[in-house]
Amino acid sequence: MSDRALQDRVIRALADAPYRASTEWRRRGLADPERVERYARFLARHFYYERIVHFFKYSRALARVTGRRPEAVLNQPGFDALLPTVVLGSRASAQAVAALVVDHVAGSETRIPCLADLLRYEEAMMVVEAGPRVWREDPEQADEKRGRVRGQAEKVEGTVLLELAYDLPAVLPSLLQPQTSVPECPPRRTQLLVARSQHGRVAVARGTAAIAAVLELADGKRTLAELAEGAGIEVAEVQETLQGLVDLGAVRFSTGS
Repeated sequence: MSDRALQDRVIRALADAPYRASTEWRRRGLADPERVERYARFLARHFYYERIVHFFKYSRALARVTGRRPEAVLNQPGFDALLPTVVLGSRASAQAVAALVVDHVAGSETRIPCLADLLRYEEAMMVVEAGPRVWREDPEQADEKRGRVRGQAEKVEGTVLLELAYDLPAVLPSLLQPQTSVPECPPRRTQLLVARSQHGRVAVARGTAAIAAVLELADGKRTLAELAEGAGIEVAEVQETLQGLVDLGAVRFSTGS
């Protein structure tokens, strides 16, 4: 085995708990199991601390009211119970950790009307960011960004269209400002699209009827004309909507079936 291959296996063992527990890893005897486990758990707490602080920053700012700091879950039994299954950076692990945060913060006795929507939004941001990413763009992706789209539109896995009861974008900036009370969030039905580019950039945009319709129909099989017919809008509007979704990372183009 080459030095590079050996290094890759050690890195995988530190990041991937099921692999670390596997016979494939253990039979190699490359490192002391207890020391590897301790260091892997340290890395996991550090990894998810950074993500919780970033993606749950609004809930963190509200801790002065709720008494619940999102990152506190990292020192609770629920997180310890997850560690044997955690794969750093995977969407499944991000979902599991984010769910712990949501349950923890939602358990506050303080009543904040928009808190449930806020937690759904922050959870979506953390989960959408997770997963594999592309480090080098290929020519087809560059063509899509320049507007020369080919093939059929396909919704990117992980893209989320949130249906909220409150207009969160109207209040989010003020939640991070010093204040003595929680700003009132307008009770207004709002759609928010949360998507991630292949390079890992998470973007949020307000949803529209056209976006919702196109995302529902974008299965990688329908042509532009079929999308337009199914959505009940003009082909030109479908093209414009698709280009915006490509820019956000919510849609890509396949060759069809």
